[in-house]
Amino acid sequence: MSSIAWWSWGAGWIERSALLPFPTPPGDRLYSPVTMPNQPQNRAEFVASLPRKRMAAGVLVMDESGRVLVVKPTYRDGWLIPGGAVEADEAPSETCRREVAEELGIALPVGRLLCMEYLPAYDDLTESVQLIFDGGVMADSVFQRLCLPPDELSEARFAPAEEAGRLLNPRLAVRAAYALDALKTGTVHYLEDGRPVASNP
Repeated sequence: MSSIAWWSWGAGWIERSALLPFPTPPGDRLYSPVTMPNQPQNRAEFVASLPRKRMAAGVLVMDESGRVLVVKPTYRDGWLIPGGAVEADEAPSETCRREVAEELGIALPVGRLLCMEYLPAYDDLTESVQLIFDGGVMADSVFQRLCLPPDELSEARFAPAEEAGRLLNPRLAVRAAYALDALKTGTVHYLEDGRPVASNP
């Protein structure tokens, strides 16, 4: 089987099968630590000095009519899509699964990445990376079983895409619109402060 191996600083081979015919490293291991030249003597100190960015991840969930699931938080104005802040040592897709379980009381399969956005610092918020994943289609029978935490969410409903764009805050509305387009076209969109930088066909 063909594979592609990526080389990362201070690490070894990381395989990705069935992509390109690059040789698989000896031992057929996913990750092989190696010693790289010119490493900092105190790696922990070096890593601690690197910049930090907030991350958040949400899911785009549709109903069988193509409407978007939106939720009304009790702690802020406006509406959101299910999701939240990525915790330390947590993969963004796992954030989506955790947040959906906490906010909606259900287990939701999380699909592919639809949109990623870099947001510079604004107001009193630091810079961040925001992601939206495909949350699939939710049947009405599942929607009827949603259990919202009363101290966090007051309502959940499906809204047509145009209405959802008005309900969501402006930054999220732009990101959600690109996520919808990615869902329809099979692309992944990357934005910087609301503007598309690249799209993958």
